[in-house]
Amino acid sequence: MTNRDTLSFVGEAISVRLDNEAARALRKVQATGLSQSEAIRQAILAAAKTLGNPQRLAIEIAALEADAEDRAEMLRVAELMEYLRG
Repeated sequence: MTNRDTLSFVGEAISVRLDNEAARALRKVQATGLSQSEAIRQAILAAAKTLGNPQRLAIEIAALEADAEDRAEMLRVAELMEYLRG
């Protein structure tokens, strides 16, 4: 008689198309030693956690708004965009 085990759970496979920015980010995360799949899983979980916690998101927004350097950079970028629009 042969003993066999059957795995009842196999993760859902998905297909993702990455733009250049996302591909660079993925390579950066993989350089830490994570596999491609694990890097993507962790990113999805982190995004879901942030979305599921509006208070945390509000804190991050408040910190960005309080950052004078960041606000100045946003204004410079906005002015450049207006200039380029003509």
